[in-house]
Amino acid sequence: MLFGDLIAGILCAGIALFFVFPGTRSLYDHAYAAVPVIVSFVKFALLATGGEWFARRLKTHSYSLKGFGLFPKAIVWGILGIFIYLSFQIFGSGVPAAFPFVKDPAHFGMKLLGAFLTSVMMNLIFSPVLMLTHHLTDNFINLNNGHFPLKGIAMRPLLDKIDWQRMWGFVLSKTIPFFWIPAHTITFLLPVQYRTLFAAVLSVVLGILLGIAGIRKR
Repeated sequence: MLFGDLIAGILCAGIALFFVFPGTRSLYDHAYAAVPVIVSFVKFALLATGGEWFARRLKTHSYSLKGFGLFPKAIVWGILGIFIYLSFQIFGSGVPAAFPFVKDPAHFGMKLLGAFLTSVMMNLIFSPVLMLTHHLTDNFINLNNGHFPLKGIAMRPLLDKIDWQRMWGFVLSKTIPFFWIPAHTITFLLPVQYRTLFAAVLSVVLGILLGIAGIRKR
């Protein structure tokens, strides 16, 4: 075990304990109620970037940040986290308005159906755009050795670099129906303040699973 694994384990345990105890959890609840956009930015900047970093460690057996682009990735994930928060608000309110029969909160079956329909609509309409955007920004950071220069962004080389067979054959056609739709069904059953938090944790889990799958494939 690397020393970094011990540090990562301690950090994960600390985050988990933060939400276990009501006193510290209420700090998060108050912060989310006051500034949900900022909280969403911070959650994804820290958790999703950390998930990518750990997935890299699984592949390379190292926590080296050389060429990783920690700060640019954190900023990109933070911005994506804001759009994820907005999509949760839009689809979380829009789907019940489009399907009024799922509005009965007293009937768990209807609540579950509403969460499932919300997840389906969001993942079919919003998620492909999010995934493609993240893939393009990731490629751009990699092509620039861990940096994100704001000048000279050329889309054609980034689009040419995408493995469209994998993008469609796995990322879109496999992870959306078999991971994201079921996972986000659970997400939309949670209280509003914990939905983006759970989504950020899911991105960490998926990154680790993909890292493990990459090791087994090799």
